[in-house]
Amino acid sequence: MKTIKYTAGLFTFALFAVATAPAKDLAVIDATTDDRPVFNSDFPPALKAVDFQSDGKRLNGQIYLADGPGPHPTVTLLHGYPGNEKNMDLAQALRRNGFNVFTFHYRGAWGSEGKFSFANVVQDVDNALAMLRSRAGEYRIDVDRLILIGHSMGGFAALQSATRNDDIDCVSGIAAADIGAFGYIIENDTEAKSAFAADADTLQMLAGWTGEKAIKELLEKRDAHSLIALAPALAGKSVLLVAADQDEAVPVNFVHAPMVAAYTAEPTIKLADVILSGDHSFSWSRMALIHEVVNWANSCKG
Repeated sequence: MKTIKYTAGLFTFALFAVATAPAKDLAVIDATTDDRPVFNSDFPPALKAVDFQSDGKRLNGQIYLADGPGPHPTVTLLHGYPGNEKNMDLAQALRRNGFNVFTFHYRGAWGSEGKFSFANVVQDVDNALAMLRSRAGEYRIDVDRLILIGHSMGGFAALQSATRNDDIDCVSGIAAADIGAFGYIIENDTEAKSAFAADADTLQMLAGWTGEKAIKELLEKRDAHSLIALAPALAGKSVLLVAADQDEAVPVNFVHAPMVAAYTAEPTIKLADVILSGDHSFSWSRMALIHEVVNWANSCKG
């Protein structure tokens, strides 16, 4: 067994070398992966708890404030169904790149008041945007640069809400779930219908949600919830679609490819589509995902 000995002098020198090492040059910092060595002491990065009302219900959220007085472009980052993957690593990377990032839980989800439904999720996003506009001064928000980014069901909500808010010029769906398309699947697939209902019955973090309610909404609103049908309403917007090649929850060929085809056919949509190696949560490709999303978001700063 090898024994390693350190002298007091060498140990002291090592500590001195670490303590006096020059700060990393700001010019070579990759804001996606590197912490900034300096920050604005008057307007530092911060995390603030935020709650707001949606249809009379109190929703819980938080905003990651970017460094400096701003106003800053602000991303609303939307989680999926039921919200186990919250993409906080992406939120931090966006903040290091100068974005505020607002995240929240929809009605009936993870302690927010009210009852969960897919339709309520979209309305909640609309109300979240209204809240950000009204509190822009408090949170150093540039209301002319609001961006929507959502994962899975959050991608569905982001794309839906982008068509309802004219000031949203940039929207991204990460493994975006076409809720409308799922409605058509379960209409003709008894096994898939039963499996989805059974899973919905286990989601205790979604208040008021049951398998029966889930199936009813999927079937009744399959046209209104279609992401493919949104193409004309997304005209003129910058859209990023990111898919994972081994995603079993939202398969590339079933969801991503038809959306890309529909959005490509609308010539004024500024579409970027990316397929990465990964599962539904991009479990082994987080940095690749973060780089793709952050680079696209930076292009939206204007």
